[in-house]
Amino acid sequence: MFFRLDTDLTSVLLFDLGVGLAFLALAALTDPRNPLERIAFSIVAAASLALYLGWRVLDTLPELEPTAESLWPYVYFSFEAISIVYAIASILILCRTTDWTTEADAAESELEESGCYPSVAVFICTYNEPIHILEKSAVCARAMDYPDFQVYVCDDTRRADVRAYCETIGVNYITRPDNRHAKAGNLNNALQLTNSERPSDLIMVLDADFAPQANFLKRVVGLFRNPRIGVVQTPQFYFNADPIQHNLHIASSFVDDQRVFFDTFQPAKDAVECAFCVGTSFVVRRSTVNEIGGFPHEALSEDMLLSYRLMERGYITRWLNEKLSVGLSAEGIPEYITQRTRWCLGTIQIGLLKDGPLWRGRFSLRQRFHYLHGLLCWLSKPFILCLLFAPSIYWLFDVSALQADELLFMKYGISSLLVFWIYGSWISGKRTLPLFTEVTHALTALPATLTLLQAIRSPFGRPFKVTEKGGDRSRMRVHVPTALFFGLVTVLSALSVLQTVLAWSAPTDFSEREILNLVWSLVSMTIAFVSLLVCIELPRYGQEEVIDVTLHGQYRRAGQTTDVVICGLSADCVRIPGLVPASTEDQAVCLPDVGWVRIAGSDATGKGMAILPSMEQRNGILRLLFGVAPTQIADRGRLRSSMTGLLRRAFVG
Repeated sequence: MFFRLDTDLTSVLLFDLGVGLAFLALAALTDPRNPLERIAFSIVAAASLALYLGWRVLDTLPELEPTAESLWPYVYFSFEAISIVYAIASILILCRTTDWTTEADAAESELEESGCYPSVAVFICTYNEPIHILEKSAVCARAMDYPDFQVYVCDDTRRADVRAYCETIGVNYITRPDNRHAKAGNLNNALQLTNSERPSDLIMVLDADFAPQANFLKRVVGLFRNPRIGVVQTPQFYFNADPIQHNLHIASSFVDDQRVFFDTFQPAKDAVECAFCVGTSFVVRRSTVNEIGGFPHEALSEDMLLSYRLMERGYITRWLNEKLSVGLSAEGIPEYITQRTRWCLGTIQIGLLKDGPLWRGRFSLRQRFHYLHGLLCWLSKPFILCLLFAPSIYWLFDVSALQADELLFMKYGISSLLVFWIYGSWISGKRTLPLFTEVTHALTALPATLTLLQAIRSPFGRPFKVTEKGGDRSRMRVHVPTALFFGLVTVLSALSVLQTVLAWSAPTDFSEREILNLVWSLVSMTIAFVSLLVCIELPRYGQEEVIDVTLHGQYRRAGQTTDVVICGLSADCVRIPGLVPASTEDQAVCLPDVGWVRIAGSDATGKGMAILPSMEQRNGILRLLFGVAPTQIADRGRLRSSMTGLLRRAFVG
């Protein structure tokens, strides 16, 4: 036995409360930017999880027998152990971090003084994205403040209208006769063409839906003065709400699910030279890409594989943690899931390559550890399914996932969970929130688990699938498969609670195990119900996302001009507080650096006015909006506001 406490439920809950309050105070008094405080808090958090894991191993597992009562606890614990090991590995990685802002400042100043700027080829990868998506990237890339660069739209669907559009705005158009090797093949086609025609020193890669701000290249290229740097990667930010933020009304109070990875994990990985490329908004040396034979195509995650191919040759990926571009997040649950499962399978494929970082290849132990950490992220997804179904299995079949002293579980389990929640919020700068963070993980748990099963059978049998963006989303949609799954979990959990509490045979006094499973059922039901709400997708009106701005302009109606403050703007719409469009056609708005744009009436939402800019004016609006990255999506979590949005979604719609 590990050891046993002679205590009762009240004292255990008081203990957990004390631990929670103590660590809340610790988080308030310490700063993750202080290296010693960061390491100290990380060690305590890791020790808490290790203590719980040790107790689970030594004091909670039954004798292994070929029965459901014996096998289910072992299945549950196996996936739980993977998740705990992943969490401990995450904490160890997060003991260090980097910030290259000062280095970027110095490098930018050095370039300005010397006037010797490396030449850059900008590759914009597009596959079937409509022009109203592609134009943001193309127009803003062409408008970057840099003396020596060329923009190439790499169209993998051979569209005549895209070719004509590129000619109109003055950028180069590249295509190829097939789609072999998907995005990597598209990039390699552009690489080979420019190698022979106009070889640049550096290559910048953008996805079709990412708009760089004007100073992107000046902030990035100077860092290549370090000859070991093969790639400079910047984080992905979004100007629209992802499905979770949009469908729960929390775009202004909860971050997108990748913020912790981009803003917290990648700088920590960079501290030990293990950051990796994430597919867009990065710059790479042309010579290093040529050295490895082009952009690698052996895995779906060609971006991560690029970094590992360069690692083998002593090059590193530098993470410049600045908001230098913004893109379009996955707008619906199907696209959201497609994107995540592609990343999952791509990560597995990299490890299974004969020269991959899992067991072969020329990699250090540290580099293998960081790859394994990323793999564990996906391998821990089945544990979420176990968490959701475990209480229902107990009530329906009387088989418990935890055959242990329930009071000890509440002592070790709840206290370590509280410590980990507080640590996660502290280390990430409030980018995680209880419940909402769990929902982001739950939404991909089943698809990721199915992808893992597919990888066992055929890890390289799935083609690259592009995340579709820019479609019509003006009606409410339901992603039926995911909604049915979470509906099932919600109903099972609710019925378990109701049957246990309200049935005629319900006991007047509940055992500690029954209390634990009742609370567990309520937690499972809550996570599943909120996830179900996300699957019932609210409409998004208009093709263009309206960007929050504060611009001084003018409004003209029937020859009368007044000064106004513009609070929202897109290439199709303008919003001015208190102003309702009149029926007369003689209306226009004057936008800074754009000029007078005709107003055509109300927009689709009724909150603003539809505008009809010329192409030159439309390009000017795009430069105005994205020349400096918008900041309308939350970069910190606020629990109270998020709960308000959730309640409004649940009871109002």
